[in-house]
Amino acid sequence: MAGIADVAHAAGVSKATASRALTGSGYVSEQTRERVLEAAASLGYVASTAAVSLATGRTHNIGVVMPYVSRWFFSEVLEGIQDSLLRHGYDLTLYDARPGTEGRRHVFEGFLARKRFDGLIAVGLEPSDNELERLLALGCPVVSVVGQSLQTSVVALDDIHASRRATEHLVELGHTRIAFLGGGGPHWAHVDQMRFVGYEATMRDAGLAPSHIRSPVTIPGAYAAAVDLLGDSRRRPTAIVGTCDEAAIGAIIAARRLGLPVPSALSVVGIDNHEYADMFSLTTLEQSPHAQGSQAADLVMRHVREPDAPIVQLRLQATLIVRNSTAPPPGVPSVAVGVGAAPSA
Repeated sequence: MAGIADVAHAAGVSKATASRALTGSGYVSEQTRERVLEAAASLGYVASTAAVSLATGRTHNIGVVMPYVSRWFFSEVLEGIQDSLLRHGYDLTLYDARPGTEGRRHVFEGFLARKRFDGLIAVGLEPSDNELERLLALGCPVVSVVGQSLQTSVVALDDIHASRRATEHLVELGHTRIAFLGGGGPHWAHVDQMRFVGYEATMRDAGLAPSHIRSPVTIPGAYAAAVDLLGDSRRRPTAIVGTCDEAAIGAIIAARRLGLPVPSALSVVGIDNHEYADMFSLTTLEQSPHAQGSQAADLVMRHVREPDAPIVQLRLQATLIVRNSTAPPPGVPSVAVGVGAAPSA
């Protein structure tokens, strides 16, 4: 395997000059840098991470902390982060830190402090746990995905706007009994709390009574809660806003099991545009978690390379996609016409 001495010899420069050209740790003319890079490529030389770290003071490694690697949203964010970091020539170290677990506490109190990173990307931080403060104390750039912070750059969906738009769609169709499905409990994620806030505000603006059906934010968890809700004809709503598409899909499956046709007996709208959303003809608010991950990685790299770069707050607005899971309630005409509502003659 070729070493730095072989690259220097092939390029006709000293080992020190070759090292500076390859690591970017000092001045080298552009012509010389190109010559060294060409020599390295022709010899198949790959710089040692340890050597680069010693020369530059950087690890070329970004730490990523997220609560659930297996769920669709987070796996899409992770893929976006990885794609961007690979373009920047950076590695990543991933911590799957589930909320409320000892493992998450150990990650924040021990693992992150023991390992050197050039930057950190935190996905789904919970403000009440002072997790952001712990990350900032590590002294490297931090970028948040799905977060509320004025101390770091943030890439996040405007969750209040998304749930407002979802609820407004149902109100415009003529629904008055609209339930919000998902979230709640001791580890109610901040993002789901904000989505409930948007739903609740829209209901009160319309003079309607909000109703929160607590459930895990998963298809099976939401399905179980929806079966209990929809199986009781006395409190059955005519429409459901899912805190995410998984919750909405769980509601659709529950309705089908109970013989309630969607959308003629029950309208359902979600948030995310999950990969299963089209399969279930789910009306939803679309966001792009892959793009959010990529944008977060680009931002953290900017802060690594430009320590004085200003903080950036990217608040993204979701787009309503109307499919076949929403329609006016039985016997109620509506001026809103979509895929699920028959146009007037």
